[in-house]
Amino acid sequence: MGILRKLASQTAIYGISSIFGRFLNYLLVPLYTYQFSAAEYGVVSEFYAYAGFFSVLLLFGFETGYFRFRDKEHQGRDVAYSTALIFVVLVNLAFFLFIFLINQRLSAALHYANHPEYVLCFTLILTLDAVASIPFARLRAEDKAFRFAGIKVTEIGITVLLSLFFIIYCPRLYGENPQSWISRIYDPAIGIGYIFIANLIASIFKFLLLTPQLAGLAWGFDRALFGKMIRYSLPMVVIGFAGIINEMLDRALLKYLLPYDLKTNMKMLGIYSACYKLSILMSLFIQAFRYAAEPFFFSYAGNSDARSVYAKVLKFFVIFCVFIFLLVTLFIDFFKYFVGEEFRSGLEVVPILLLANLFLGIYVNLSIWYKLTDRTLMGAFVSLAGAALTIVLNVWWIPVFGYVGSAWATLVCYAGMAIVSYLLGRRYYPVAYDVKRVTAYIILGVGLYVAREQIPSSAYWQPWLLSAELISIYILVTVLFEYRQIAAKIRY
Repeated sequence: MGILRKLASQTAIYGISSIFGRFLNYLLVPLYTYQFSAAEYGVVSEFYAYAGFFSVLLLFGFETGYFRFRDKEHQGRDVAYSTALIFVVLVNLAFFLFIFLINQRLSAALHYANHPEYVLCFTLILTLDAVASIPFARLRAEDKAFRFAGIKVTEIGITVLLSLFFIIYCPRLYGENPQSWISRIYDPAIGIGYIFIANLIASIFKFLLLTPQLAGLAWGFDRALFGKMIRYSLPMVVIGFAGIINEMLDRALLKYLLPYDLKTNMKMLGIYSACYKLSILMSLFIQAFRYAAEPFFFSYAGNSDARSVYAKVLKFFVIFCVFIFLLVTLFIDFFKYFVGEEFRSGLEVVPILLLANLFLGIYVNLSIWYKLTDRTLMGAFVSLAGAALTIVLNVWWIPVFGYVGSAWATLVCYAGMAIVSYLLGRRYYPVAYDVKRVTAYIILGVGLYVAREQIPSSAYWQPWLLSAELISIYILVTVLFEYRQIAAKIRY
């Protein structure tokens, strides 16, 4: 099988599971935004923003470290795997005990003194997910994409079913007969807390499904290998933490920097977070690509044509991302119904966030230069620079432009990181990326979107026809320019 076809097939498997699973999860957005107010949804958004930071800190970069040091020849006793797993388990046990001891004070500091269960429940979710990341990394390294996908889909399916049970079925039954059996498992006062409970139960099921991989704990802990892994992985913590700052800090800051009262700020946070979800298609593809590409980049690096393959991967990646950008922005009148009416005032941020995610995907492709040359510390500096830019722009723009300022800050940050990473890559790991064509596809996509915005809807008896024509133009142009290469790769 051609190497690009293999990468595409792996991305498709991860992608189908991610798309299917996340689509089920995506259906929770209208459930939440139609059942809860924007201020209540803002609480959920705030906790998941914190989760992003802790998901990096609790893993210590050992997911990527495992890919770098795993024993490819003796997978039956991969000490790198057991070393990473034992370390992550111990770190997360210590973290949970610490939060358990300070739960009351921490809940009060976050203005949730009446709901300390929020913090404790979310801490359990974080620890279970962090430990599960290492077994998931092993499944990816061993090309067990179907098992990986099956567990992920199962987890999300359980989350969806339990969310429907707690948020739709239980309140209805409780309202009809508060004295029935439902009163033993349902308390209306918990409210949005049932979102966290549903996620926790799903995380427990996921952990149980990964128990065969936990048997690797018996392979032992190699101190010398751990020293190498921690030196390689710690800069990845900085990179990951900086990445989460770029991705999630805006939602953590909006609560405090918007120039309104706390209730209104939480409402604005809820609106922004719900509209952020409309960029889910782009995020899904990037996540699926990352699952498949990271082990691929490491395993293929020794081939003579590796750099030319990496260049082609980036080009086709951008082509597909621009297509997603156009699909969502040109047909936003359909996608907007995935959020409640109260949340649709924030739709203007959707095109900005889609472009931001596109540049994030480009950065993921370009970041191979520091991973393959063991210059993770330099990669950390790039991420830190991006994080600093994110902080400065959010602090500057949120009080002035509101959540739209956060969206623009995200775009500027990711675009800047992609450019810096490209320039550094030219020096330390030169790859002949087709910069002109990649840039042309992005400009074409943005141009078609702008054209749609400038043409009056009254010019067409059905506005969606205009959108269909514009996206058809993009497809036609890409096919005309890439036909020979696509046909050659299919034959190969």
